[in-house]
Amino acid sequence: MPQITAAFDGQTVITTFEVTPGSAQDVLDLLTAAWAEVISERPGCLGGAIHLNDAQTRIATYSQWRDRRDYQGMLRDPEMRRRNRQIHEMCKSFEPVMYEVQSVYP
Repeated sequence: MPQITAAFDGQTVITTFEVTPGSAQDVLDLLTAAWAEVISERPGCLGGAIHLNDAQTRIATYSQWRDRRDYQGMLRDPEMRRRNRQIHEMCKSFEPVMYEVQSVYP
């Protein structure tokens, strides 16, 4: 399970997916399966979460990795590439962004 701390020196990735209310559940199902079957099994994956907004027009995923190379390795996995193409086809857009924790508040 990810823990957000200022001392975290790994790679944090937040990905946003723009979807429609009609495709949101299908994309959630694909993301959930990808996490259960591929992403969480990759070396360096420390955990993550999937979020859906109330209007069902945006999905956000949060993941933590030991380092950037581990995250990039997951993206290069042939099975993950196939799944990402399928997910991309169902989204208006999606954008993964790498972040570094700057501060944390209780």
